[in-house]
Amino acid sequence: MRVLCLNGPNLNRLGKREKDAYGTFTLAELEAELAEFAAEQNFELTCRQSNHEGELIDWIHQAGDEGLEGIVLNAGAYTHTSVAIRDAISAIQVPVIEVHISNVYKREEFRHHSYIAPVAAGQITGFGKDVYKLALHALLLGNQRG
Repeated sequence: MRVLCLNGPNLNRLGKREKDAYGTFTLAELEAELAEFAAEQNFELTCRQSNHEGELIDWIHQAGDEGLEGIVLNAGAYTHTSVAIRDAISAIQVPVIEVHISNVYKREEFRHHSYIAPVAAGQITGFGKDVYKLALHALLLGNQRG
């Protein structure tokens, strides 16, 4: 199984920004933990981060073109603003699980709306960095069901 983990804007600042909301771990630490999990579960995981909407869209398209089995997506603020990312997800046949480290529904009102949720296979929010492993577990289970 091949899975892509995409992190959007400002997630490269993990460990430095809003530690109350996001914790103290860095993106590099998170990616290392996810790589270890992927090795244990015997699947291929590629992690990428960009602050640029178009680059995220290109990677989503590429995942579809290459027939990946899943995408774990933390689109950051683009979750609440990007019709373009929503449309990119709709244009591929790859299940996407939307994740958020913080519980967006306990935060500012503008964070309560997701353009991605209606086209995602699911959404996991509010469990810190564990949202990524929970999403990977969901993709693994879905893949086993065939």
